[in-house]
Amino acid sequence: MSDDLLQTKLHVPRLRPSLVPRPRLIEALNQGRTGKLTLISAAAGFGKTTLVSSWIDALQTERAPLPPASHVPTQIAWLSLDENDSAPARFLAYVIAALQRIDPHIGASAQPMLQASPLPLPTVLTALLNDVASQPEQIVLVLDDYHVIDARPIDEALAFLLNNAPPQLHLVITTREDPNLPLARLRVRSLLTEVRAADLRFTLAETARFLQNVMGLALTEDQITALEARTE
Repeated sequence: MSDDLLQTKLHVPRLRPSLVPRPRLIEALNQGRTGKLTLISAAAGFGKTTLVSSWIDALQTERAPLPPASHVPTQIAWLSLDENDSAPARFLAYVIAALQRIDPHIGASAQPMLQASPLPLPTVLTALLNDVASQPEQIVLVLDDYHVIDARPIDEALAFLLNNAPPQLHLVITTREDPNLPLARLRVRSLLTEVRAADLRFTLAETARFLQNVMGLALTEDQITALEARTE
């Protein structure tokens, strides 16, 4: 199945050179690495993918250090999802392919099981998680555009993954709607970081930087405030 996978779906999207720095959100994602799941949930156009790409860029250039409790190097596995990925075997094949960009041995024993019918999901995920648990570095697995997935077995697979994830694994999900995952349980246990539309909206300072640095507009603070109020 690996020959049927589109490799560009495993690449972190390139950043535009004119992005507005958003250190408050980068720090929120950074702090979330000590939990199990970071959920970035908002409608289209809020910059979810751009935010995660910016955060990864900061991590890889050592501009977003870990919280003091944990100084472990981080590896990134990225998967851009589309409507064709709702078949559980295909979804898991892509997840394994993303993780194998970190270490080709991850998922080696799980891959042959994807051909089985019915698909033994707990067995596949157990083998995959055991491989991740043997890794010396933290792994961040990003599932971008999870809202396109319409398959209860995949929701159940991710719930299993979150419930049994080793300390090395942190999951980041971007989505236009909340996934059917045990969010309340993770929230109560302080294992969930949430970034929502209200967080993604520009602050006044970010709006000013966007207008001045990106749009080339020199506006007063009152003008920026008035413009922001009109566009909310």
